[in-house]
Amino acid sequence: MERRYLHLKGLECSRIIAGAWRWNNVDEKTVSNLIDTSLDVGITSFDHADIYGDYSNEKIFGNVLRHRSSIRREIQLITKCGIKLLSDKHPGTWIKHYDTTKEHIINSVDQSLANLGTDYIDLLLIHRPDPLMDPEEVAEAFGLLKQNGKVLYFGVSNFTATQFEMLQSCLPFPLITNQLEISIEKLDALYDGTLDVMMKHKVAPMAWSPLGGGRLLNNSKALSKCSKYKATESQIALAWLLKHPADIFPIIGTTQPERIKEAAKAIDIVLDRQDWFDMLKAATGKDVA
Repeated sequence: MERRYLHLKGLECSRIIAGAWRWNNVDEKTVSNLIDTSLDVGITSFDHADIYGDYSNEKIFGNVLRHRSSIRREIQLITKCGIKLLSDKHPGTWIKHYDTTKEHIINSVDQSLANLGTDYIDLLLIHRPDPLMDPEEVAEAFGLLKQNGKVLYFGVSNFTATQFEMLQSCLPFPLITNQLEISIEKLDALYDGTLDVMMKHKVAPMAWSPLGGGRLLNNSKALSKCSKYKATESQIALAWLLKHPADIFPIIGTTQPERIKEAAKAIDIVLDRQDWFDMLKAATGKDVA
């Protein structure tokens, strides 16, 4: 598995990342097996969020790490904060909302550290743009977390180009990624300037839902290159993202070990430029201008 840096001053991750979003309806033995399968194919980066699984996924993953502490040095833990869900675990919350206050960010990180059973988080992301976000307050929280060794690197998720640059302007160190919804059926970031700004700042984006939540597998026209490349539809869809010069890191979310192995092989597929544009045409229904 190829490894690359998200930023010149940032974290080195496996080019394909394992997403733990769906890992809440499985037991610890299954999570341990998913971790092993990922590591066996070179996937060492794991994407979490405090809210996944109604605030339970980090803890399940952490329980596995507590029994296998030696693998902590092999992996990169990514997590997110900034959303508050309606949940019995947070009785004071009566409406789903965003919270990017200094207090919440620091408290969320402390809880994630406890849940994951680790002394540090490799990469912390603000989960969603918050219309009430004070960038100076976020910067202060990030600075304290970095100073105290609790978080090594920082980024954002679902931020527009201007939102990214606004927060970056308040920080003395770089944001090293922006986690975005990108797939051959979700092309907004390619055309609205978001990927352009990531490339301007030499920041590699992550792509969540790179298979469109599975919907892409029904788009046989857009994924018609399988036989030519002797690949599956999932692999072709991932290879299409990997071809982009922004160095996109796809996040695969599955609880099936075979799908993890399948996805890892996408890294070896190098799409021809014309095939890439042929797939784009199939997805959009039109030629480029």
